[in-house]
Amino acid sequence: MTGIWIDALGPRGAYRARERKPVVALSGSVLGEISQVPTLYIRRTLAAMRAAPMLSVAERFDVLERAADLFTTAEIGGLGPQEYERLVSTASGVPSAVVRQSVAWVAEVLREQRATLGLAMPAGAAGDWQDPRTLGGCAVWTRRGDVFAVHAAGNTPAVHGLWPEAIAMGYKVAVRPSTREPFTAFRLVSALWAAGMPPELVTLLPCDYAGADVLVAESDFAIVYGGEDVVRKYGADPRVLTQGPGRSKILVTADVDWRDKIGLIAASVSHLGGTACTCTTAVLVEGDPAPLAEALAAELAAIPSLPADHPDAVLTVQPHDTAAAVDAYLRRVAGNARPLLGGDTIVDALPGGGAVLRPAVHLVDRADAPQLDVELGFPCVWVGPWSPADGVAPLRRSLVLTAMTRRRPLIDALLDEPSITNLYLGDHPTTWLRPGVPHDGYLADFLMRTKGMIRSGV
Repeated sequence: MTGIWIDALGPRGAYRARERKPVVALSGSVLGEISQVPTLYIRRTLAAMRAAPMLSVAERFDVLERAADLFTTAEIGGLGPQEYERLVSTASGVPSAVVRQSVAWVAEVLREQRATLGLAMPAGAAGDWQDPRTLGGCAVWTRRGDVFAVHAAGNTPAVHGLWPEAIAMGYKVAVRPSTREPFTAFRLVSALWAAGMPPELVTLLPCDYAGADVLVAESDFAIVYGGEDVVRKYGADPRVLTQGPGRSKILVTADVDWRDKIGLIAASVSHLGGTACTCTTAVLVEGDPAPLAEALAAELAAIPSLPADHPDAVLTVQPHDTAAAVDAYLRRVAGNARPLLGGDTIVDALPGGGAVLRPAVHLVDRADAPQLDVELGFPCVWVGPWSPADGVAPLRRSLVLTAMTRRRPLIDALLDEPSITNLYLGDHPTTWLRPGVPHDGYLADFLMRTKGMIRSGV
């Protein structure tokens, strides 16, 4: 057949498996095929990776920095940056502008690893046993394992902005790409190879779910993306870092005028088409939440429905059947919440095929409404009341909480709440990110440890 081939990238180079799956565009047309490697290939790859020597830390940083330039500018697998961008948008429905933003983010992460690792390392630790401090005794920062598996998602290319940190730490990384959007993982692994990373140190292993289970089980550590089902499946395994729903929230207390914050709140909801775990899914307001909810609905309603490849597109496009299923699910979970936007439908069919997932805004009547825990992969937000008597409880289990408040005791309580992963104060969207600032803690918190060491003149 003609089209795009996504081969496995193993220790001996590219490998085209006998078993393959089609990669399908939103229109239903077949864009190409992706290999599905058998479990035997996965096990042999992991064995070869374990046996391979790792590059020095200086060499790893150099490779990551060169790979950033190749990832953003080079022709890889026959695709230049623009062709790659169009392909991702065509296959996944992610707007082209979101693809570009995500690519820029991944490249920035690659370039900033020298600084990021320095920030993540404990201040009292040495990064190398030859550091002079070890002569008198100190901590040395070391890996907890050797091979790190990545069970990737396909919602945006930005999901590939985390795992390269593991390479900087000295891990060998095996990536299982999304079947829906495998192009970013293929491009990034290929860029790392072209930048000088030996193939046995970073591999691409497209496979079915049974193969993914083997990959996760037989690596030392893994990161897995997905919804509540993924969290339930892997959450009890201490070797697996789950990246599930973020349930990111905004709190607005009565001492802050929300009227000039509506644009920021709307951007927090709609950034990256509402697909990121940092996108706001709930807004809690001290006092009457209805005026804020109505203003937010008006702001989000103004976002146009455009094809994913349109330069001004913000909203994600999905096959019509998929969009209709999301719409039906939203109606089931909305229950008695009052719709202010998207109440009739969130599905907006496009003439060229597929449907835009339009924003939805619902008003709930209490701070512990069950809808506040519902997160969907498009701009869907629940707005409800909050009072000081409700305390921190309604804000728990938030990947990001933006607190628009000046109340210092409340800020202290929010910072002390263990289940609030990141706390932003004032005029900062929940989607704010910067290399060096932890997303779900530093990845190094999961993959690294300190060992006590003292030596005598070695």
